[in-house]
Amino acid sequence: MDFGGGEEIRFERMGRAGIVTMTRPQALNAITHRMINALSRALDAWETDPAIDLVLLKGEGRAFSAGGDIMAVYEGGKAGKPPVEFFADEYRLNARIPRFPKPYVSLIDGIVMGGGVGLSFHGSYRLLTENAQFAMPEVGIGFFPDVGGSHLLPGLEDSFGVYLALTGERIRYGDALWSGLATHAIKAADQADIIRRLTETGDVDAVLRDHAVRPDAETGPPAREAIARHFSKGTLAEVTASLEAEATSDEFASKTLATIAQRSPTSLNVAFRQIRAGHSLSMDDCMRMEFRILVRMLEGHDFYEGIRAAIVDKDRQPKWRPAGLGSVAPGDVDPYFASLGERELAL
Repeated sequence: MDFGGGEEIRFERMGRAGIVTMTRPQALNAITHRMINALSRALDAWETDPAIDLVLLKGEGRAFSAGGDIMAVYEGGKAGKPPVEFFADEYRLNARIPRFPKPYVSLIDGIVMGGGVGLSFHGSYRLLTENAQFAMPEVGIGFFPDVGGSHLLPGLEDSFGVYLALTGERIRYGDALWSGLATHAIKAADQADIIRRLTETGDVDAVLRDHAVRPDAETGPPAREAIARHFSKGTLAEVTASLEAEATSDEFASKTLATIAQRSPTSLNVAFRQIRAGHSLSMDDCMRMEFRILVRMLEGHDFYEGIRAAIVDKDRQPKWRPAGLGSVAPGDVDPYFASLGERELAL
């Protein structure tokens, strides 16, 4: 089936299912504009197709999807043509996935970050294997946890979403399950049988009753209690102050504080406000808010500097502006959330 994805994303009808496979394994299935548009067209067709009972999304190779194609974003921005329309189409697709009327099953075996999260974790079923690694590491490159992060992260147990947003730490399937990110954990060896049975029956719940497992959380009770204690504070300054108060006597607080100190101060402030705001917003309103932030980020400094340091020059020494958390005032953050007027995201 051809929805215009070329060699980047494959669409197949197998029994009762529409199967979507991201096919850029050498790029860790990084999301492109072409892939976004092709998946949108597939959902248009399959939503009303009586022969399709469910959609199943997976990745080829060792990653589900490591995120968006940020080098394309970097090059466009540096050339004075930031790819705003790529993000607009991506955010529209993110907003659409929770409304898709049929089961939307993401089979996540490997790395899932950024844009890959946006294509998978808003669906009705998120199946993670023991090989899965989830992260929203955007604050480390001067960006923010977008693609619906403001809708996905606020509701996680014990302020875990705030912790993930501000640190960018990777977690595995046990943590994803207890926190509410994953709907089910499965064994990687069972994937072929799960796909076979889904395509034959279209009955997701019946298949998962036979294959779901209950792994222990990788983050133990002491760390979870610490996360809840520190990251439930009402302001970013209170979060860091809480960590600082225990840093000399507690290894978790010390390591977490050191991690946050490496992130973009502007991104940290934006992400904290974004996650707090998202708790009371609908998915559509979250995406409109994120688009406002996105436009301002593409007009700024830290995003391009973060990509330069991480991917272009690989010196791992980003020069953030401003350089310290104490140099970011509330008035510096307000413009990221201000209306775009006629440029607001249309959903």
